[in-house]
Formats: sequence, C-alpha cells, structure tokens
Amino acid sequence: MSKGVFNVPVATNEPVLSYALGTPEREEVLSTYKNMYNNQIDVPMYIGCEQIMTENKKIITPPHDHQHVIGHFSYGDTNHVNQAIDAALKARETWVNMPWEHRVSIFLKAADLLAGPFRAKINAATMLAQSKNVFQAEIDAACELIDFFKFNAEYVTQLYQEQPESAPGMWNRLEHRPLEGFVFAITPFNFTSICANLCAAPAMMGNVVVWKPADTQVYSAKIIMDLFQAAGLPDGVINMITVDGPVAGDVIFKHKEFAGLHFTGSTGVFRHLWKEIGNNINIYTNYPRIVGETGGKDFIVAHKSAVAAEVATGISRGAFEYQGQKCSAASRAYIPSNIWQNVKIQLMEDVKSFKMGSPEDPSNFINAVISEVSFDRIASYIDFAKDADDAEIIAGGNYDKSKGYFVEPTVIVTTNPKFKSMCEEIFGPVITIYVYDEDKWEETLALVDETSEYALTGAIFSVDRYAIDQAMKALENAAGNFYINDKPTGAVVGQQPFGGARGSGTNDKAGSILNLLRWVSPRTIKETFVPPTDYRYPFLG
Repeated sequence: MSKGVFNVPVATNEPVLSYALGTPEREEVLSTYKNMYNNQIDVPMYIGCEQIMTENKKIITPPHDHQHVIGHFSYGDTNHVNQAIDAALKARETWVNMPWEHRVSIFLKAADLLAGPFRAKINAATMLAQSKNVFQAEIDAACELIDFFKFNAEYVTQLYQEQPESAPGMWNRLEHRPLEGFVFAITPFNFTSICANLCAAPAMMGNVVVWKPADTQVYSAKIIMDLFQAAGLPDGVINMITVDGPVAGDVIFKHKEFAGLHFTGSTGVFRHLWKEIGNNINIYTNYPRIVGETGGKDFIVAHKSAVAAEVATGISRGAFEYQGQKCSAASRAYIPSNIWQNVKIQLMEDVKSFKMGSPEDPSNFINAVISEVSFDRIASYIDFAKDADDAEIIAGGNYDKSKGYFVEPTVIVTTNPKFKSMCEEIFGPVITIYVYDEDKWEETLALVDETSEYALTGAIFSVDRYAIDQAMKALENAAGNFYINDKPTGAVVGQQPFGGARGSGTNDKAGSILNLLRWVSPRTIKETFVPPTDYRYPFLG
C-alpha cells in the first residue's frame, strides 16, 4: 500500500453571497423555498444502512406559518436508540481503521457539495423550518458549515503533525486514537451549522456518533444527512434518531460504551446530563468526554467616550438578528448617561424601521421565533416588564401568534440593574438597558461581571484606549468571546473560535483545534533501538 504525508487544501473562509435583488443566488434560493413550501417531506431516522419510518409521526410547520404543514418526521422509542448504538459500534470496526486522509476527504467533499448543489437547499430549509432570513441562513447553514468542514480538516493535519522530541537511541511518537465507544451529539434548533459540526467533528477524528437533533430542526437535519450520504460517509458512522430526550438518555447514559457527549442547548439540561453521567460513572469503559456550549446573558457596555451611532447599531444588530435566538445575542446593555439620549433616538428609529414577516420576503429583517413554547416564554418577560414599576418598554412590546410566532423587537429600559430581564436568559428579541452614571465606569464593569451566571459573549464600546484596557481586565472571565467596538455576535470559524465558561459551557471552542482534541485519546510510543542487557546502572559500581 502506498503511503505519504499529506497536506490538505489550505482552509479559507467561504465568501458570503449577498442575495441582493437580481442576483442568481437570490432567485435560486427563493425558488427552492417555494418548492419546499408547496410540498411535504417525510423524514426518517437514519440508523446504519436503514432509513426507518415509524407510525408515530410528528408534523413539521414553519414557525412563521404554523398552520401550514410542510412534512412529518418519524418519532422513535427505546428500541431505535439501541439500534442506533449497535449500528454505530458496528461501523466503528472499519471507520477507526480508515486512513485519516480518506476520512478528511469525505468532509472536504461535503464542503464543496454544500458550496454548490446543496447551498440553496440547506439555506431554504433553514429559512422555511427555522424562520431565518436569507442572509442569516447563508451565514449559518452554508458558510459557517463549509468553514467547519474545511478548517477542521486543516486542524486534523496540525494535530497529527505535532510530535515529541526523541533522545539518541530512541524514537518517540504520538498518535491520536478515536475514543473507545460512541459519541452522543445533542443539537439545538438555531444553527444548522452547529448541528452538523457537533456530529462531524468527532467523526472526522475517527469516532462514531448517535445524533439527536432538536424536533424543531429536523427538516434541515434531513438535508444534512443527505449531504453526508452524497459525500460518501459510510453507513452507521453518524446515526440520526428522533426520540424524546429522556428516552434517549435513559439508554445512552447507561451504556458501557458511551464515550462522549457533544452538546449545545440549555444550561439546565446540560447540568442534568452531566449529573446523569456522573451517577453512572462506574458503568463506563472510560471517563466520558463532556463538551457543551449552553446559555448566555450577553452584554454590551459602552464607555462615556463611545460613539452613540456605533453603540445603537451594535444593539440593533447584536440583539435582534435572528430574533435574538442566538446564544451570543446581546440581551443586556449598560449605557452611560451622557450618550443615552442619542443612542435612544437611533435605536428607536432602527427598531421602528424593521420589517417583520416571512423569510420568503427577503426585505423582512425580523421573522418568527421558533415555537409556541418559545413565544409564550418571551411574551411572559415582556408582560413582566409592562407591569413593573422600575422598567419601561420604549420600543416594541407587542406579540401575535395567530398565524406565526411573531414577537416585536422589544427594548426595555430599567432603573434596576438586577431587574429580572437583566439577569435571566430570554432567547428572544428582547434587550434590557440600564443607564448608568457616566462617571461610574469601574462600578459598572463590576456590575456587568457579577450580574449573570453566564460568560459567553460580551462587547465594549469606547474610544478611550485606557478604558478598553480596564474593561478587558475587569471582564476577563465574563465572556469567552469578547468584542471591542463591535456587536457580540457573528463569530467566524478560524477567526473567533466560539465558546464560553461559567454557566455557558466548557469553552472547548468549536471551530478550533481545541475542540478536536476532545475527541481523541493520545497514545505515546517509545521505541528503543538497542535495549540494555544488564539491569545495573553506573551508580551501583
């Protein structure tokens, strides 16, 4: 068999298409969207070489048009979870022995398919079933996922090339083995790219995966599985099951060969799963790897030297793109009294100018929130603010779920820095602003740091470089992704690896070599060329 040391193609970030009026990509994605809207699909579970349908069907409806059915997906049970684990472990026998360059080639092919024939399909699916506008879908479902595939391929080569030194008479080597057993991936609704990467990153390192997508993301999850199959991913390497979470957990977390959890979702669920794993620790062959990115209560804090227009734009984009349904979305802001009026004027004008409606109309900046459960939760925070004596809604505040789950972008101003919506994660188009005394910068930084249990993203706006340096130090542990004079969203693979600490997760930085390290078990090998034949050391003479 021929051998070689291979360099993968140099990774570069996928260009984001504009979808401007008259462009071919705009026409293609809207045509694809319309076709999907007018047809129904039946989504199976993907277990080994089988696509399994069940009699227990759940409907798929667009969040912005919840009476319109666009498909169904099969709901499984304990038997399907066991089948998926068995299929994964069977596939592992050959997958772990596949040369790394062939594993990587599959995902590089997936990247090119995604940039070409799958681009409109994955974007339209994300627009239709997750209610993202076309530009947000392009950034997420196409570009970020392409970047994950390409940059992870490059990181694999870096990881394997890192080797130890060798003293005379010996050769030291380091290899990175896949984990023993299978990885369980639990993925959210809000980022199609995250869903695919949580499966693909462990698989690229030679692991096998059981994947449970969120029920509200199943439509684009099917497109992801179709993409993997088109790229040549062998059957059983990634198995997609659609089952109730506790049903899956009851089987998986009691299985001897459970090797790792790759999770994005709520902090409460992640903590519960960690506890379950801990309770079962004596069962497992190895200590499972636990990687999670969870909640956020992300901040914008402006210094008195900040430019009001920049701050207002950071809030408008950072808080309201994709209806605030991003772990990184700005959810609380601290504005100094000297620039507040100018920030307020522009912010209210911005919010007033937002168009809201279906993603089928690209001029709509705001679309629907994902589900009725989400809608009701967000509405409860708005109602709480309406009834509060220490808060005022200065923009938005209305909501309507008669046709779709639409919530107006809402700006709350409070005199209480520990107001409920300043502290708790809402995950919707709501931001709460606290106006502070412009001369209390240090006190405000301390307030930002101590108010929330989360530490995912945060942004500061300032012209004063001393103030920036001061904020960098005071907020060192308050955000895993920190932004200076920019909104706290929009991390790019290879540029700003994403993840946070405290209640926001394990900070293993998706889109970096750090994440891939979690899915391998290193083995060091020492080979001595001329072994000694006498146990006696010189000091014994």
